[in-house]
Amino acid sequence: MPKSDQGISARRYKIVPRTLIFIFDQSGRVLLLKGAKDKRLWAGLYNGIGGHIEPGEDILEAAYRELREETGIEDVSLRCCGQIMVDVTPETGVGIFVLRGDVGDVLLSQSGEGELHWVSETGLTGIEMVEDLHFLLPLVRDFQAGDPWIVGKYAYNEEGQLSVSLH
Repeated sequence: MPKSDQGISARRYKIVPRTLIFIFDQSGRVLLLKGAKDKRLWAGLYNGIGGHIEPGEDILEAAYRELREETGIEDVSLRCCGQIMVDVTPETGVGIFVLRGDVGDVLLSQSGEGELHWVSETGLTGIEMVEDLHFLLPLVRDFQAGDPWIVGKYAYNEEGQLSVSLH
């Protein structure tokens, strides 16, 4: 198909693609990033690893780059386990590709993004996380190869509160 047939126009809905990665260790702990205090988004909150997909990257290339930049982890097999659409405006949204990996002993390197922490399942109730992680993280934790993808839709209401729908 030629580029001109792709149907791109200013009137079409556009998404900003991002990755969100969850790494689990052999004891079932998940690696989370506590956002730096000066971060524009999610300062002081725990979240997965990830970020924007840059031009020329596919989902896995972006995920491996973000994982390396934010944690120093390079030797892990990542698998896609979900996709979430976040409606931000009527014209533009965010497309989040959710990935999961499992590791043994790894050496972590800190980044300017925040502090890395291995968190047990019981420890999740005592920390302040990005608001959707309470719903998303159990689905990612239980995801097995061959399972249908986790699919989600997030939207903001008029008061700016996030509505989360996952299945």
